[in-house]
Amino acid sequence: MSYLLHLRCRECGRTYPLEPLAACEECWAPLEVQYDYGRLWADLRPQDLASRPATMWRYRELLPVDGEPWVGQQTGFTPLVSAPRLARLLGVREVYVKNDAVNHPTLSFKDRVVAVALSKAREFGFDTVGCSSTGNLANAVAAQAAAGGFKAFIFVPADLESEKIIATQIYGATLVKIQGTYDQVNRLCSEVAMKYSWGIVNVNLRSYYSEGSKTVAYEIAEQLGWRLPQNIVVPMAGGSLITKIHKGFEELKKLGWVEPAPTKFFGAQATGCSPITTAAKRGTTEIDPQKPNTIAKSLAIGNPADGIFAVKAILGSGGAGEDVTDDEIVAGIRLLAETEGIFTETAGGVTVAVARKLLRQGRINPDESLVLAITGNGLKTVAAVTGRLEEPEAIRPKLVEFEERFLTTATAATV
Repeated sequence: MSYLLHLRCRECGRTYPLEPLAACEECWAPLEVQYDYGRLWADLRPQDLASRPATMWRYRELLPVDGEPWVGQQTGFTPLVSAPRLARLLGVREVYVKNDAVNHPTLSFKDRVVAVALSKAREFGFDTVGCSSTGNLANAVAAQAAAGGFKAFIFVPADLESEKIIATQIYGATLVKIQGTYDQVNRLCSEVAMKYSWGIVNVNLRSYYSEGSKTVAYEIAEQLGWRLPQNIVVPMAGGSLITKIHKGFEELKKLGWVEPAPTKFFGAQATGCSPITTAAKRGTTEIDPQKPNTIAKSLAIGNPADGIFAVKAILGSGGAGEDVTDDEIVAGIRLLAETEGIFTETAGGVTVAVARKLLRQGRINPDESLVLAITGNGLKTVAAVTGRLEEPEAIRPKLVEFEERFLTTATAATV
């Protein structure tokens, strides 16, 4: 049974049919899927989910797909990891890591949005799909297009990390490398979407694609025993993820599945590309585009499509935006790895480093619960830490050399 109503403009409120549309014809603001929450409230309860598979599709009534998912059937329900060692180091009572670094199939949260987008593309009858991407979306679209039998065209900046280039090409997608920034790549992709009858996940399918991010919110709440965290730090590129986690929490409140307790949202960016956090610091929704210059390429969107709405979610919740340098990003990657054994990509390093910075500033209450959104796997951005770790010298296979090199006299004596 479908609970979908229509698409609605996020600014002027004009409604549209459930078609492959992304922007309002009147004000050009983005469109958003609307649901019949009254019927959902009457028909669905949290206990109904208990017997369902542990994937994002356990929340299928709150997603914009009419039938069974075409792709991504095993995607989602990633671990919410209690992080006591990290908490002690940060000086926080209760820290959790929402670890989409192990998401299926391409190890990032983008697998969620693509599972929705390509399932919807199938419903609309598209046989060719594509995207513009800073890396993770490219991987996810290429992989799930292969699994779903679609032709795929992936548009990326030419300076993208080699790991992400390889992890896109391996699936047989047509890779289009562009000499320019992501924003220039996205403009070209939009022109392609206008000319060809293709399903471009972050253009004409964007209204549906972005809804997949809500499942991060649903999972966090369910994994916390149907309660909301008091604070959450989310990395931001275009700003969609933080707005959809916010929407997901609000939906759970509407349905009465959680207590209507407040959650403060903290947006995290790299200093080398921080248009949303810059606006948040000024207390305004006016976004000034920036030219990206950061190792966090997955967040390097200088003119974020959902920037205004991200700032509204942050400031409206009583949260804040903050950014960190490339050196702080690497330190954040290492901190999470060394305390909790989780290797995150640069975006996750941004999340951890911003959380640490906000705590030092007194912006996050250390006596409250804190969730860190880790959105991708460190194997995707190995170059970011290459050369920053000590290179050990090789020794001969002799016990005495091992002891001399690695063990103190006192340690060796106790063996």
